Amino acid sequence: MKPHLSVRKHSARDAARTDWIDERRREARAVVADVVHHSDHLIRLACNVLVQHGETIEEREDARILLVVVDARHPTRGNHRPDPEVGS
Repeated sequence: MKPHLSVRKHSARDAARTDWIDERRREARAVVADVVHHSDHLIRLACNVLVQHGETIEEREDARILLVVVDARHPTRGNHRPDPEVGS
């Protein structure tokens, strides 16, 4: 009887995880669909969700490409070294 309860708990947890991922995927698609009204940070988050959890290969690849485009708009992103020509 105990294994049956364990399977039931595992099944409920899997269902909750699937529902959570589905909701994040819907949110990510909404952000990508209206990219001009969202920050680059939010677009990156949405793209990362779709790259990992997109339903099709095309959706994952499109998200990866959009991520490259967004990152290319800020080539020095992540470079936090101070500019020597700017006085402090």
